[in-house]
Amino acid sequence: MEATEIRKLAALEDTHWWYRERRVLLRRALRRLAAVGTRPGRALDIGAAGGGNTRVLRAHGWRPVALEYSAEGAGVARERGLDVIRADARHLPVPSAGLGLVVAFDILEHVDEDHLAAAEIRRVLRPGGTALIAVPADMRLWSAHDVAVGHVRRYDRAGLRAVVEKAGLVIDELWSWNVLLRPVAAWRRRRSTGSDLDAPHPLVNLGLRTVVTAERHLPVRALPGVSLMLRAHRPA
Repeated sequence: MEATEIRKLAALEDTHWWYRERRVLLRRALRRLAAVGTRPGRALDIGAAGGGNTRVLRAHGWRPVALEYSAEGAGVARERGLDVIRADARHLPVPSAGLGLVVAFDILEHVDEDHLAAAEIRRVLRPGGTALIAVPADMRLWSAHDVAVGHVRRYDRAGLRAVVEKAGLVIDELWSWNVLLRPVAAWRRRRSTGSDLDAPHPLVNLGLRTVVTAERHLPVRALPGVSLMLRAHRPA
């Protein structure tokens, strides 16, 4: 992702409906881990950009490190007081089997050799450690936005499952997200000429947030969405 897009993302992520709801999903995942007895430990947030997810990890008692490929992204995270390392997701500068949690939201789609990045996630997790992964869904939604933000692909369920399982991770849950707004996303993407990273009008932002929040309470996770999300673990 270009430096301008990273700065744009960092400026938006605290208020934008998309990023706010993604942090809610992360918080819910962390609470579920705590409910089954997972104690917070060392964590890695791959592709942290502005560090919004890293801050959620820290607030829940984890000891996270933000990992960024770009100097711009690492600089933004560092400005926000986070521990940061610069590295390629295919070559994580982290000891093997030392992390309890790896978060990789919207990362694999940027990597040509996504199987290498998935294998690195498996390597750095301790046995029983958890991976939380999110990717954009469905090549039918491919648009100028994907090109502008540096995507290599969008995923279907079978493709994401294959990459993760080939790496040696066991999938616990795989679901769709942003299902209700998929028709809106498809309409907009057909007309897009560049990145969709922008600040919507406050009323639009509130409306979109209300719709996507409703998904928490509706049985829509098996339907086609704009993103796929996955929880997996490294087997003992």
